Amino acid sequence: QVQLVESGGGLVQPGESLRLSCAASGSIFSINTMGWYRQAPGKQRELVATITSSGSTNYADSVKGRFTISRDNAKNTMYLQMNSLKPEDTAVYYCNADLNSYYRGVYWGQGTQVTVSS
Repeated sequence: QVQLVESGGGLVQPGESLRLSCAASGSIFSINTMGWYRQAPGKQRELVATITSSGSTNYADSVKGRFTISRDNAKNTMYLQMNSLKPEDTAVYYCNADLNSYYRGVYWGQGTQVTVSS
């Protein structure tokens, strides 16, 4: 069974930083694209950033220049470095992975809360 587990969320003040991690475990043969999504209260889940297996990245306009996505393929782990956080970044952050197990599928983590408030 495949699991994605996020960690690193918390409460920070505006302008501060956080680093999220997403560790994939289980019967994984390879991981294709991974991504971070977020959902604020009363809003739809939105894309934050994605990264392919070769390291190509894509960001939402709202986080460009502030957030950096990366991954360690040897550890099946993805990261999101979030700098200059704003109150509007407050949301539950979910990781997502398109991966090959005994069959190919898209998996989600359980989410981690990020709150930016003074």
